[in-house]
Amino acid sequence: MVELRILHGRSRAVSRITTLDFRRANFGLFKDLLGRIPWVRALEDRGVQENWSILKHHFLQAQDQCIPKSKKSSKGVRRPAWMSKELLEKLKGKKEVYRMWKKGLAAWEEYRNVVRVCRDATRKAKAHLELNLARDVKDNKKGFFKYISSKRKARENVGPLLNEASPQESQTLEVGEKVWRKEDLPLVKEDRVREYLGKLNIHKSMGSDGMHPRVLRELADVIAMPLSIIFERSWRIGEVPEDWRKVIVTPVFKKGKKEDAGNYRPVSLSSIPGKVMEQLILGVFNKHVEEKVIGSGQYGFTKGKSCLTNLIIAFYDGMTGWVDEGRAVDVVYLDFSKAFATVSHNILIGKFRKCGLDEWTVR
Repeated sequence: MVELRILHGRSRAVSRITTLDFRRANFGLFKDLLGRIPWVRALEDRGVQENWSILKHHFLQAQDQCIPKSKKSSKGVRRPAWMSKELLEKLKGKKEVYRMWKKGLAAWEEYRNVVRVCRDATRKAKAHLELNLARDVKDNKKGFFKYISSKRKARENVGPLLNEASPQESQTLEVGEKVWRKEDLPLVKEDRVREYLGKLNIHKSMGSDGMHPRVLRELADVIAMPLSIIFERSWRIGEVPEDWRKVIVTPVFKKGKKEDAGNYRPVSLSSIPGKVMEQLILGVFNKHVEEKVIGSGQYGFTKGKSCLTNLIIAFYDGMTGWVDEGRAVDVVYLDFSKAFATVSHNILIGKFRKCGLDEWTVR
């Protein structure tokens, strides 16, 4: 007789993160608390950082009263996303019928009928979840890929990195510094701020300031005015609150050896209000560039145009014409490694000035 013992089990990460419990949130009270504050007087004749601190203080104070927090722990068995309370009760009932059958208190056919019902209900629940994820993938990519990752049969633990004397985060950040550049933020008005807040993706994560996109979207009507005051002042004097410069960097594995920190892509979770300001300025910038700078031959990053339209209109028509004339045609394709992450900001700012953008926006 040969006895084998496989001493291997799926490792489970233990997380003690607390998250906002939106199911028990009282957004009506939240709006009322923030709506009582005279924002114009509270933010008058103050610096950008001080104004942001005042808004953040009142926001987080009201959030603590209106949205309870719950522990998000992965220790132990976590219920799958497709597992509803009704289905869970059916599965518990199946176990109870099985115990009764083992004791001779239930017939085999009775147990088999319960098994069939549970099996059909489980299949329908999984199919329904997958159908919803596929249908909403454009609006909820995070949930879609989270489900895909959960279906993997095995997860590998990250072993020791090449330099064991350095922690994983430090080495990942050192690699990220090679392509990291400082970003400047700019802005505009209240109705536009409200519009952008209403379009926030509620499935995104919040930054280090503790302002979740779902909360900001729910409170768009009452939070747009104080944010517009801060945005306008920040744009005019060129000052950015510290929270907007801070990011939570999470290393995400790409490919290759997990021991090599260079195989991780740093994902940065930045302030949501800071992102809103970026979008507002980007809208002003794009309008200026589209109307006064970009010509008809520009296809990259242009609305209504793409690599495909470039191939059809610019490349295909031109190349086929030359070939028909009997001329030789050579084509060279270039691809820059980390092209957007390594753009020189000094050169970019110089380009902005040549495009006719005002100094407030360029700085």
